[in-house]
Amino acid sequence: MTLSATMITVDCAEPQELARWWATALDAEIVQDFGEFVVVGAQPVALGFQRVPEGRQGKNRVHVDFASQDRTAEVERLVGLGATVVDEHSVPGLTWAVLQDPAGNEFCVR
Repeated sequence: MTLSATMITVDCAEPQELARWWATALDAEIVQDFGEFVVVGAQPVALGFQRVPEGRQGKNRVHVDFASQDRTAEVERLVGLGATVVDEHSVPGLTWAVLQDPAGNEFCVR
């Protein structure tokens, strides 16, 4: 048996609002809106945004890493859309930026 990742789901207070932000950030479309659950059709893995009553507490236990051919320009673009830079890290051969989306969910861009 083989598993394939098809979607990463993010708990949030306002799924439509956060899905619109991510659709813009990823140059993707909202492909399904069930009110309490919204799907952005990003490739190769879709992103789902699910309404939950409780707020986020502490650091994300799971986050998404994205790659870009021009990390600096991509980080600037995302900040212009409303992301916040949290930190930047570097190890030999790899540098990445940690950001937060408008709801405070962390993600990385390398």
